[in-house]
Amino acid sequence: MRKTLEQVRGYDRSVQLLLANQFTINLGFYMLMPYLAQHLSGTLGLAGWAVGLVLGVRNFSQQGMFLIGGTLADRFGYKPLIVAGCLLRTAGFATLGLVDSVAALLAASAATGFAGALFNPAVRAYLAADAGERRVEAFALFNIFYQAGILLGPLVGMLLTGIDFRLTCLVSAAVFGLLSIVQIRALPTRRGQPASSAGVIGQWRTVLANRAFLLFAAAMTGAYVLSFQVYLALPLEVRRIGGAGEAGTVAVALLFAASGLATILGQTRITTWCKQHLTPGQALVRGLLFMGGAFVPLVVASALPVPAAGGVGRWSLAALPPLLAALLLAVGTMIAYPFEMDTVVRLADDRLVATHYGLYNTVCGIGITIGNLLTGVSLDAARAAGMSALPWLALLGLGLGSAAALHGLHRTGRLTRPQPVEGLRQP
Repeated sequence: MRKTLEQVRGYDRSVQLLLANQFTINLGFYMLMPYLAQHLSGTLGLAGWAVGLVLGVRNFSQQGMFLIGGTLADRFGYKPLIVAGCLLRTAGFATLGLVDSVAALLAASAATGFAGALFNPAVRAYLAADAGERRVEAFALFNIFYQAGILLGPLVGMLLTGIDFRLTCLVSAAVFGLLSIVQIRALPTRRGQPASSAGVIGQWRTVLANRAFLLFAAAMTGAYVLSFQVYLALPLEVRRIGGAGEAGTVAVALLFAASGLATILGQTRITTWCKQHLTPGQALVRGLLFMGGAFVPLVVASALPVPAAGGVGRWSLAALPPLLAALLLAVGTMIAYPFEMDTVVRLADDRLVATHYGLYNTVCGIGITIGNLLTGVSLDAARAAGMSALPWLALLGLGLGSAAALHGLHRTGRLTRPQPVEGLRQP
C-alpha cells in the first residue's frame, strides 16, 4: 500500500482528486444498491415485477445513455458533466429513501442511472488527459480506488440499513452532495480536443467510422461478461451446492472480498510487470486467457461427487472452486484493465475520448445483458439436464474466443492508432 500511495502522490492534484472521487462514488453507490431490492420488496411491499422494473430502469438509463454522457463531456468539458452527474445522483438517492410510489421510484431510479452515464465517460477521459504518458499506471491506480469503494460500500450500507434503509439513502445522498461541492471548488476545468464542428451527429459519425475501435469494443465485451459472473453465476453455484443458509452467505461474501482485496494488494505490481515484459496487445490477450481460465476449477469440480449435506466437504466444494475462480478473474482484470483503458484512448487518437468511452461502455453494457441472459439459460439447462459443467465450459470458451479475437487485432496492428478516415477526421 505504501508504494501505491507514493505513486498517487506522483501525479498532479487533478488526478489525485479523480482517484479519490471514484472511491467516493463507489462507496456511496454500493452502500445503497445491494439493499435496494430488499427495501422495495420488503419495506414497501412492491410486487416482484415492480422491483424488477425499478432496477431495470436504473440499469437501462445508465448503460443506454453512456454515449449521450460522453458526447456531452466532449462538447461542454469534463468537469461540468462530472459535477452534474454527482448532483443528479444526490437527488436520486435522497428521493429513493423518501418516496414509496412506483412512479416516483422509477423517476429516482432513472435519475441515479443517468447520473452514472454523465460522469463515468467524463471521469475516464479526464484521467487519461491529465495522466498523459503515465495513463496506464493511472488507470491501474484507478482500479484500486474503484475496487476499494466496492469493498467498503456494502459494509457501511449494512450498518446503516440495520438502522433504517432511509438513513442509508440519505447518507449516500450526502456523500454525493459533499463530493459535488468538493469538485466544484477543487477540480480544475478540463476539456479534451475540440468537438466536431458538424455537431453531435458529426461526433457520432467519427466514432462509428473508427472500425478498429468498434472491433476492439466487441472483442472486449467477453471480458465484461466474464467478470460479471462474480455477481451472477458464482454466487448461484455457491448456493446450489452449499445451500442458502448462513454458510452460503459467508461464502458469497468471501467471493466479493477476495476479488476486491486481490486488486487492492496486487494491481500496481501486476501492471508494473506487464509494462516491463509485455506489449499492450499481449497484456490484453493474457488477461482474457486468465479470465477464461478462471472457470477451469469449476469444470473440474463439476466432475466430483457432491458430499453429503452439512459436512465440511460439501461446504469446501461449494466455496473453494468459486473462490479460486473469483481470484483468477481478478488477476485477469488486473492484467487487462489499465491497457484496455489506454487502448481506447489510442484508438480514439486522443480526440473525442469521452464519446469513445461512452460508446465503448454502451457496447459492453449490451454485451453484459445478452451474456447474462445466455448464462442464466445455460445454468437452468445444465441443472435440468444434469450437466453441471455446461455453463463453465461455455464461459471458458467465451474467454478463449475473446482472447483469440484480441490476438488477431494485435497481430494485424489494429490496437494501435487508427488510420484517418477521409472526410470524418477532426481538423
